[in-house]
Amino acid sequence: MDALMSGNSTIPNQKMKASVKDSAKKTLDQITNVYIWDMDETLILLKSLLNGTYAETFNGLKDLQKGVEIGKMWEKYILQVADDIFFYEQIENYNKPFLDALSQYDDGLDLSDYDFNQDGCSSPYDDLNKRKLAYRHRIIADKYKQKVCYFGMYRCKGLRNIFDQEMIKLWEDLYNMTDSYTDRWLSSARAFLEQCSDGNKDSTPLAPANGFVDSTDAKFQNVSVLVTSGSLIPSLVKCLLFRLDDLITDGNVYSSWEVGKLQCFSWIKERFSSPNVRFCVIGDGWEECEAAQTMRWPFVKIDLRPGSSHRFPGLTLRTVGHYFSIVYGIPDAENDDE
Repeated sequence: MDALMSGNSTIPNQKMKASVKDSAKKTLDQITNVYIWDMDETLILLKSLLNGTYAETFNGLKDLQKGVEIGKMWEKYILQVADDIFFYEQIENYNKPFLDALSQYDDGLDLSDYDFNQDGCSSPYDDLNKRKLAYRHRIIADKYKQKVCYFGMYRCKGLRNIFDQEMIKLWEDLYNMTDSYTDRWLSSARAFLEQCSDGNKDSTPLAPANGFVDSTDAKFQNVSVLVTSGSLIPSLVKCLLFRLDDLITDGNVYSSWEVGKLQCFSWIKERFSSPNVRFCVIGDGWEECEAAQTMRWPFVKIDLRPGSSHRFPGLTLRTVGHYFSIVYGIPDAENDDE
């Protein structure tokens, strides 16, 4: 009893307060890196396969027609999944810049027995049709982020919960064929995206719902956001088909189709507004380059040509760290490794 009543009994509380204070300071000192990605001809290859420009950069060393055929197969699967599973045939003309754009109209109705083929969804100019479109967006988000438990850890199940075994085999074969044809562009881009998504250099199997990979002991927290000029629903399907869905969450996919990339970048800046946030844009097009310049963010231009250090495989965290340091003037210890 005397020991409990002595002054030493305050030591655990003092240690706890110190720990909380240290943790809060680390959180305030953390730098958030927001990587803003283009999709086509950056994280994936599609348009350059279809029009032959990817093969042409190899000066006859690549079979151009094979690349075109691969691109057409991807187009077929993208449209099939978009139409059959993500309501694209119904809502193709009602593109929104992100899935939560109409969330205020979603009343939370249980949709388990809802008949999407009979609700008469049309142009979302009134609250009723906005609600119907919001319902579809909710279902799309749920399907995108479906997870399965592997050895106690939840991972995105994605299309494995949607495709039958035959379709899974065709999809995997096409992915591997494309990766081989492109000298591992797909797998290298995905591996680099995973590096950019890692917190404190630790392997993270699944991005949380908000897209952050975070650790209170880490100097950096990272988030990857996709801003694509394609329409929203096919872009989400591409994330699934090209195995990006466990690294880019459904809430971090933006379509600039109508609003433009500068508007999307402005939304992202507002969303991640903080003194310790740094942005970096990675893509191949002029629009994201100009928008990045307007926002005064670093821009890493992807180059399809073989031998370039700004392609996949080729791009490294050291190179991206160089762009960060030019704009922000902050020593970038996180990006020192190749």
